Amino acid sequence: MSLKVIGAGLGRTATFSMKFALEHLGLGPCYHMSEVFAGARRNIPLWLDVVNGEPNWDAVFEGYLSTTDYPACTYWRELAEYYPDARVILTVRDPDSWFDSVSQTIFSEKMMGSFSGSPIETMMQGAVLAPFGDRINDRAFMTDWFEQWNQDVIDSLPRERLLVYSPKEGWEPLCSFLDIPVPDAPFPRINSRDEIVAASENDSGFPPDPEAAEKFSRAYIEQLKAKAFAD
Repeated sequence: MSLKVIGAGLGRTATFSMKFALEHLGLGPCYHMSEVFAGARRNIPLWLDVVNGEPNWDAVFEGYLSTTDYPACTYWRELAEYYPDARVILTVRDPDSWFDSVSQTIFSEKMMGSFSGSPIETMMQGAVLAPFGDRINDRAFMTDWFEQWNQDVIDSLPRERLLVYSPKEGWEPLCSFLDIPVPDAPFPRINSRDEIVAASENDSGFPPDPEAAEKFSRAYIEQLKAKAFAD
């Protein structure tokens, strides 16, 4: 099995909606940070190898047809080279809106504190947070970095291989790019911010223990999937 779609869009660019959309189109399972945590005991050591410069992409993405979200998006360039037939989707949103979202969710002090001292923290520092240093709360720096990231993807790939896309556009541009008929179903639309904030603000935050993280994340995926396809 080989990846067919590589998501280059950063986390909090409707990547959960993209995960469910790609799976609905038959391009799943779709790899997402939630999948890292849902199989944490297997997956985190593989990502630590990636961070240490020894990636085994076939092992990381075994059983998956597509990716979206962190940490895979960090390595979109390497993945595009390793899977030369895969198409690339860059999910985008307003830079200030993106900064507000990551600051309240995946980059929040409470969420980051949940990982302290764990292998998850090492993975996050190496595969997600390294470019930001001590400027993760600097709006001007972060929004500029976000725009530069998107432009780098656009400038680096041939037009026929890349779709610059907001999930607000619905099925049509996505299906046209992938040469897949438009399904007779609503596009999955979810806003996971409230759930992430709730998880990070409870007494224990995100479970740092890999086994607990697996249970939490699998239930979280199923919860959001049910909302995404609710009538």
